[in-house]
Amino acid sequence: MKLLKNHLIIGFLFGIQIISMGAMEMSGPFWPIHLQNNSSDSLLPFALTMVYVAPMIGIMLTSTFWGKVGDRMGNKAMIIRALLGLSITQILLSFCNDPWLILLLRFIQGACAGYIAPAQAYGVAVTAPRKRTHLFALLQVSTNIGSLLGALAGGLILDYLNFFWINMMAGWLCMLSAVAVFLFLPSDKHSPLLSPAKTAHTTKKNGSPQTIVKQLMLLTGLLLMIRLITLPSFSLYIEKTYSTDYWVIGLIYGLQAMGVILSAQLWAKWFEHQSIVASLTRLRWIIFGCAAIAVSLANASIIWFALLYFIWGILLGATTPILTALISSASPAEHQGYVLGLSQSINQFTSIGGISLGSILIIYPGINMLFYYISVGYLICLSTIILLTKHIINKEQYEKKV
Repeated sequence: MKLLKNHLIIGFLFGIQIISMGAMEMSGPFWPIHLQNNSSDSLLPFALTMVYVAPMIGIMLTSTFWGKVGDRMGNKAMIIRALLGLSITQILLSFCNDPWLILLLRFIQGACAGYIAPAQAYGVAVTAPRKRTHLFALLQVSTNIGSLLGALAGGLILDYLNFFWINMMAGWLCMLSAVAVFLFLPSDKHSPLLSPAKTAHTTKKNGSPQTIVKQLMLLTGLLLMIRLITLPSFSLYIEKTYSTDYWVIGLIYGLQAMGVILSAQLWAKWFEHQSIVASLTRLRWIIFGCAAIAVSLANASIIWFALLYFIWGILLGATTPILTALISSASPAEHQGYVLGLSQSINQFTSIGGISLGSILIIYPGINMLFYYISVGYLICLSTIILLTKHIINKEQYEKKV
């Protein structure tokens, strides 16, 4: 019965994450349109960048703090706090047209929200360590499903109503999600429901996983930074290279997320029960494939571009969820909230770096070279994985001798 209950909890988290991510992505693709109608020409470039970067900065600065609070108060409380933060700020944004106030509220939204880390920490508490790759893959799938459905719903609302209703509906969806979590999700503060999964976790007595955890976090952040280089320039690249319709641009953009949705659980099965060294060895081939696809994208016809972009998404399904599971498994059970919060902060920092680098590449050397630089980034990641694997193997051999 307890196993069944834990499965229901994971399913509940899956559904809530789809709704909350969908609510936020209802407005995500359409902030440039809203800001273009409410900003001066001189302010617009800054506003278009900061409307996405501001919440990332907020999350980056507060995720570790909220993670520590979650370890003390329970992650259910942090999930509710995040959903309420999203709800209140999104409702306030529906009444806001001033670009500076929008940027301020977006920063506050990131600082007060941060739903993903506590949801991950809560899920870890009810999941056996050997099943964590499935957990993080499932949450990654729910994030991408929410992004797809949210963008579609936001576009339909904008076609028939206006931007006010996008934010207002998103705010109420997050509010209802917070109420549902309060009513139906069991408390994880000193709860016997969650103790078996926690006690199942073991750590090395010499504390060496802490160094490995930091290295895995940096690797995850580096991969995320490379992925997000395309964010500020993707639509411009497709429009300039192929001169196609906007709905085609949107369709191709969504193919990457679709690839992640279809592949994440399959990758989780392939990586299940693998050690850190074995997982990193398998990950080398994934990263090499990403580098090869990036080069191919630079010289592809639009049909091949769409297919390769979808395959890229399939490969990406084996990156963030797998590395997050490794980070969780190598960390003490009582510090899951802190560790996953720190990982989220690093991810936000590197995401900002990726978006900023992508914006710079638009100006110099130009978007024609975009995917070549992404390929170089993946080759750097590949070198990092090889060095990290050798470091771990050498350390394990040294510890055996000692």
